[in-house]
Amino acid sequence: MQEFDLLVVGGGPGGYVAAIRAAQRGLSVGVVEKERPGGVCLNWGCIPTKAMLRSAEVYETVLHASDFGINAENVSVDYDAIRRRKSSVVKGLTDGVAGLLKSNGVTVINGHARFTGPTTVDVYATGESPLGAEGPRYAAEPTGSQPIEQVKARDVIIATGSVPVQLPLPGADLPGVITSDGAFGLAEVPKRIAIIGGSAVGAEWATLFATLGSEVSIIEMQKTLVPAEDAEVGKALGRSFTKRGIKVLTEATVSRVDQAADGLKVTVDGAKPQQIDADVVLVGVGRKPNTASLDLDKTGVATSERGFITVDDKLRTNVEHVYAIGDVTGKALLAHVASHQGIVAAETIAGQHAAIDYNVIPAATFTHPEIASVGLTEAQAKEAGHDVVAAKFPFAALGRAQSYGDTEGFMKIVAGKKYGEVLGVHIIGHSASDLITEGALAMALEATLDELAETIHAHPTLGEIGMEAAMAAMGLPVHVAPPKKR
Repeated sequence: MQEFDLLVVGGGPGGYVAAIRAAQRGLSVGVVEKERPGGVCLNWGCIPTKAMLRSAEVYETVLHASDFGINAENVSVDYDAIRRRKSSVVKGLTDGVAGLLKSNGVTVINGHARFTGPTTVDVYATGESPLGAEGPRYAAEPTGSQPIEQVKARDVIIATGSVPVQLPLPGADLPGVITSDGAFGLAEVPKRIAIIGGSAVGAEWATLFATLGSEVSIIEMQKTLVPAEDAEVGKALGRSFTKRGIKVLTEATVSRVDQAADGLKVTVDGAKPQQIDADVVLVGVGRKPNTASLDLDKTGVATSERGFITVDDKLRTNVEHVYAIGDVTGKALLAHVASHQGIVAAETIAGQHAAIDYNVIPAATFTHPEIASVGLTEAQAKEAGHDVVAAKFPFAALGRAQSYGDTEGFMKIVAGKKYGEVLGVHIIGHSASDLITEGALAMALEATLDELAETIHAHPTLGEIGMEAAMAAMGLPVHVAPPKKR
């Protein structure tokens, strides 16, 4: 039996960060992981999708090269090469994580963990992915009747992440109906794809396949796409998608999928009931905690009705010496949140102080145009009782955006009317995922509109949009027309 000060179950962006930080604090640390290091984010989520989206972006840029005075002919898509590049990027990063764990003295045990008590684990060999050779091993079941290793620790962190939700939908088991995991196994760009769910996952896959030539339909039950975002952002994305040839159906649901002579037929209910023909149906409606086959009940930890592990502000469960971080807690299903939770848990276990502010969590969706946000939407701020002022500044008014050739979108700032404190920042447009950091920092430092406006921003840059949006919210815009007086 191996013994550690800390055992981390799961080596994703929460687990490996927690392990490294705990080792830096002098603890002996073990990690049980049945996939390659990096978890869903590096292997089946954040990184591979962004690598493929980058290929799509390059393709689209080359198609419009003549707009920049560059002539390019016979441009085509090599989807096998796109997938190979994606795999190369993933391997480089996962190998890097493995190297970091090793250099920090962390012991990695490959296999599937099953709890035998709050801080004891049996590790079993892992079988094949249910999606075959191209599928994620994190979804695979343990094999064998005897463990390959037994582990005991003083403290345990559960960091097993999440898996895609399967809809109880007639026809969901038909060939060609896939989740985001299954999308990576597609050997070619589908001619027609219907995507159920218009949040980040569905919207990103819609962007990718539409750019590469698919006929894309996206179905969302809420009023706008990316419904967690500010309503104006969701509406803007819907308009952009429609211009790009994507069929956008909001306030609509799918009641069934049927086999047809030439593919699949998707029945859509809503204001305009219809049927959509597709070769592939991608279900991207959410995720659930990845705790199956963990024998979690043997730890005694409390869970919510949806199965997420209940934790306090230090990521402690109701059982002493047992912590949980990342998606499995249901706090915010984002890789960067998992990483920060991992640091907080590790520091707490090591006797240090650390904290996380769930009010300041930036989020990014890598559609074209990109979307990013932090803090409250305008509607949320009003519902919370704030007297708000909100203003937008368009990318089209930025010299850098004009010279770059991508002027779609805007930044919107939501602030308190009396003091000008920044309550939320919402962006749709080029490099939104990078620009949102200024908004997050502004909120973390309790900055006000005048402080943003008075901070000199380099010119010509996309980053100027933060300063310009702040001035617009103060009623003192310089590079757009002032609002009309009533």
